[in-house]
Amino acid sequence: MARQITVGIDIGTSQVKAIIAEGVYEQGRFSPKIIGAGSAESKGLERGYIINASEAAESIRLAVSRAEKTAGVKARRAYISFGGIGLGSIKSEGSTAISRADMEITERDLAAALETAEAAIPASAILNKRIINTVPIEHKIDGHAVWGEALGLKAQKLETKALFITGLEHHLAELIKAVETAGLEVVDAVASPVAASFVTVSKKERRVGCLLADIGAETMSVIVFENGNPVSLEVFPVGGNDITNDIALGLKLSLEDAENIKLGGLARAAYSKKKLEETVSARLGDCFELIENHLKKIGRDALLPAGIILTGGTASLGGARIFAEEFLGLPARVAEIHFGTSEKNRMRDNIWATACGLSLLGFNSGERNGFGGGSKGRLLPLGGRGLWQKISRLISQILP
Repeated sequence: MARQITVGIDIGTSQVKAIIAEGVYEQGRFSPKIIGAGSAESKGLERGYIINASEAAESIRLAVSRAEKTAGVKARRAYISFGGIGLGSIKSEGSTAISRADMEITERDLAAALETAEAAIPASAILNKRIINTVPIEHKIDGHAVWGEALGLKAQKLETKALFITGLEHHLAELIKAVETAGLEVVDAVASPVAASFVTVSKKERRVGCLLADIGAETMSVIVFENGNPVSLEVFPVGGNDITNDIALGLKLSLEDAENIKLGGLARAAYSKKKLEETVSARLGDCFELIENHLKKIGRDALLPAGIILTGGTASLGGARIFAEEFLGLPARVAEIHFGTSEKNRMRDNIWATACGLSLLGFNSGERNGFGGGSKGRLLPLGGRGLWQKISRLISQILP
């Protein structure tokens, strides 16, 4: 029997991280296992954009080769992350008359409702953008909300509200080109915070309402969940490097010393601890103010019972969790990665969350629910009515 191997590549501004996973069964239960991990310094990227394709391709190649060395297998196809400034989301609604004479809702009707929702997106909102992922978040039949799956129910009219996650079209094309130049086929691209949520946000947190904030080197991505589905996604041009720069300027230190201090290390020069705390707090305040404004914009300010979950390199910054709780008035925690059932197989550092989440997708690639972008002129081969249902069964076996 052929081994079931999947590859996830997180292409970040600071690092490229690759995870190679294998699907195994332990005591009759499916459990993905990490068999290889590799990282490399990102080159040719700025705030998530590829500015030098050849340098980016070399970073990807190096990270994957390091993962291949520990896994003992050759990576050929991969799921990749898509992030950076320009990633965002749009909500839209569509409806369709049920096609069957017996009024039973079919896959065709669900797809038709999504197509009309996509067609209803204003042209100005989608200019130069491509739909990366589509997530149905609410169905109504004959004006009444559906709790659970609409497929198989009977009605005359189906209405669908969906979240369309979008990104700049030329950036996606450059990203795919860089991965292919590195010698891999791209199976599909997934918004980075969506992929990270697969292994960090529990079923209960998704259901009652929460926000996942991925604070990277140069960008901060936030995704809000309610009733089990993502309802909003946004990316802001601020990250851990801004904190490093503020420390360097405020304390008159080199960038190397500023980075060491930020991570809890020692500097070669004396500095004021009080000023350091004030400097870090000021920049964290800017980050959480952006989150607060976003929650107000979507009407969820102080209304997420499961609070905020922090991931990314800056999430481990001393005091970040407490600061988030005080600033936002919400419970906060630093994300943990749930991947498989073995304690030995756990990835401890949450900066690997996106790569781990991506590597899960291949295990459900044969299911009926597709995964991919919009229906018009795809760059990628896969398609369908939403990634969330595609892996919901797998997630339920991994997350608490």
